[in-house]
Amino acid sequence: MFLTDVLERLYARRRFGIRPGVDRVGKLLERLGNPENKFRTIHVVGTNGKGSTSAFLTSILLKSGISVAQFSSPHLVRFTERFRINGIEYSADKLAASLDIVLDAAPEEATFFEITTALAAFIFCQEGVYLAVMEAGMGGRSDATAAFDGEMTLLTPIDLDHTDYLGCTLEDIACEKAGIIKHGSQVISAVQPDAVRMAISEQCRAMHSKLHTLGTDFSSEWDRNGSLNYRGLGRNLTQVIPGISGRYQAINASVALAAAEILETSGIKLNPSDYKEGIATAYWPGRMELVQGSPPMLLDGAHNPAGATALAEALGDYSFSRLLLVTGVCNDKDIDKIYAPLLPLADSVYTVTPAIDRALKDEELSRFFLMQGIASKPCGSVVAGICEARREASAGDLILVCGSLFIVGEVKAWLENLKYNGIRG
Repeated sequence: MFLTDVLERLYARRRFGIRPGVDRVGKLLERLGNPENKFRTIHVVGTNGKGSTSAFLTSILLKSGISVAQFSSPHLVRFTERFRINGIEYSADKLAASLDIVLDAAPEEATFFEITTALAAFIFCQEGVYLAVMEAGMGGRSDATAAFDGEMTLLTPIDLDHTDYLGCTLEDIACEKAGIIKHGSQVISAVQPDAVRMAISEQCRAMHSKLHTLGTDFSSEWDRNGSLNYRGLGRNLTQVIPGISGRYQAINASVALAAAEILETSGIKLNPSDYKEGIATAYWPGRMELVQGSPPMLLDGAHNPAGATALAEALGDYSFSRLLLVTGVCNDKDIDKIYAPLLPLADSVYTVTPAIDRALKDEELSRFFLMQGIASKPCGSVVAGICEARREASAGDLILVCGSLFIVGEVKAWLENLKYNGIRG
């Protein structure tokens, strides 16, 4: 059985779109024997940094010797990227057989992401994992992953995004995301805007859950040598060097470290060195990922205002003569706010059309940059944009590819000489 054949059946479920709620995935999990109850679950929810935070925590926990699974979305190149067990991407052949079983059990109206989430539970149960780090798709209370009874929730920075589904205000979005918090659980939160912080605090009070907040209960700061000093809930660590680049990773690494501290009090044995080694060996593709070359190329999945701001700040750690921006976005994004932090840094822009549904056309995006007084050239495909930027680059320049995780996926598929199939969800 080939995974490509079974995936065609799954991809057909995209016709149902995005449907908030846990009833359908709950029904599917019940038909599968409730595999989600066979392992411990950690929820990771937020707007930015979910993947990196999950990767940091997973890497730390792997040092303990327990079997750890990680579920993420979307994938960049291969569908199998969504499922990692002990840091290793799941086998395509084994995934195909499991997906076939899950699809046969799925209710007719179950969506793409609901089936994918149930598939994660089925696989993790079959493989006998001890703990799973589950990244929410985009929401919280109504996200398919909320069907899992998480003992802990990690809240990464929350900002305006997916307003069509989550609400038009920051408070609405925060309430939806914090709604995944389970009764009596542990909650670790990044520093949040006041409206978000209040929504999280209220949900924790309502659920009798213990809240630990970055900046209040634990903290971190960069030293002059570019390493991180962490003051934790019980541990203090110095000269921590995150394996994932970007100064904003201090937030994600710190939330993961605090989560590991709490897990150590609940049966998971960690040595002091496991914390630093876990952070140092963590890896997450497509986030400040540097591709060596002449000129070098930096890939980052920033696709909303907060992510773009973090990216702009992180560029301060790079030396370059000119910044050549290859970028494209989905047509539901606020391009004014996304590109505002990057406009002062870009010398030339090469706009592209992502190979997915609802992509903003490269010509329209190019007109936006021209109206801002930035030299811009529509290039069509992502690969064409990179080739044009390389043709016009000089020694010392840096090519930055950003605007969407799907663009990063296209680039990585091209670099690996693989077929790309962008899937939202």
